Amino acid sequence: MTEPAPGPRALARPADTVIEAQPPQSPARIFWRQFRKSPLAVAGGAVLVLFYLLAVLAPFVAPYSQEEMDRQRYFHPPQALRWGGASGVSLRPFIRPTTLTDPRNFGYSEDAAEAPVRFFVRGAPYTLLGLVESDVHLFGVDAPARIYLLGTDSFGRDVFSRLLYGAQISLTVGVVGIAISFTLGLLLGGISGYFGGFVDTVIMRTTDLLLSIPSLYLIVALRAVFPIELPSQQVYLGIVAILAFIGWAGLARVIRGLVLSIRKNEFVTAAEALGVGRFQIIWRHILPNTMSFVIVAATVSIPGYILGEVVLSFLGVGVQEPAASWGNMLNQARSIRALTSFPWLLYVPGAAIFLTVMAFNFLGDGLRDALDPRRVSGGRT
Repeated sequence: MTEPAPGPRALARPADTVIEAQPPQSPARIFWRQFRKSPLAVAGGAVLVLFYLLAVLAPFVAPYSQEEMDRQRYFHPPQALRWGGASGVSLRPFIRPTTLTDPRNFGYSEDAAEAPVRFFVRGAPYTLLGLVESDVHLFGVDAPARIYLLGTDSFGRDVFSRLLYGAQISLTVGVVGIAISFTLGLLLGGISGYFGGFVDTVIMRTTDLLLSIPSLYLIVALRAVFPIELPSQQVYLGIVAILAFIGWAGLARVIRGLVLSIRKNEFVTAAEALGVGRFQIIWRHILPNTMSFVIVAATVSIPGYILGEVVLSFLGVGVQEPAASWGNMLNQARSIRALTSFPWLLYVPGAAIFLTVMAFNFLGDGLRDALDPRRVSGGRT
């Protein structure tokens, strides 16, 4: 027999079943939810925050200044922190002072004495951020002992301190250079794509010229224009200007293509019909729609600027001694003897450069995925 069809009451939804509409989420919340799905991107961002924080606080964190030399400890190997010692278990770390035993090969032997590491000690005076004058350093040891966590270089200077001071130059070159070059690329690419015609031809042929010349040769050639004996501050500004000058061309070409596509949208046509000025349309309506691409492109381009400074300083035409940068620190490891007998001169700045480049790349990949509109639909992934 055929069963009777269920009545309206049987088809009714249970009274206790309630479908709650999810509240709309802000773009920032959606972005963060997407971004944190990539552990490598989060780790890369954390590493960069740490590196830039150490660069800002370098005079405080570094136990010595970047120019301070120890004429008794050239090529001193890295010292190990120890706990315990003769007094038994102790939470205070210490090092063992060393004595030069082989001046020819720079051999050192540890003494039996213990030099405890003290925190917030007084040392060389400095000015933090150009505002706060102080002589307090994060850690150190009592004289005549010295602490060299990452060893010393050929002038007896603390490699750890120079690494932190060098980060102030090598890391900020990328950020400042990107800020200048991407501003130029955005404006020139936007103008080229929106106006077209003769303006477009001039800008695009200029980008073709810059992109046709190998970057390294162009950087070195432009650096040769400036005198080699310039002070480090002027060399820094010159390097930033050089990197920014050659860095805007690639972005301008991509922005031009995006603008050619965006200008066909209805909101641009409506703005033109309302009599909005052309430059206002470019600045307020077109360029903001390229920001997701620009943010990702800037993040993955910063390592190129950092490496540009490193190459110039390594070749001896960048930041000059005694100022520290990761490039001129690598310059100390250019000989075979340095590579075999004093490997920390290569490993320390090399590891810092490697970690920075990888962190920016991981961060850029995470930003690309988080800002990709194809991954977000109606606030859901």
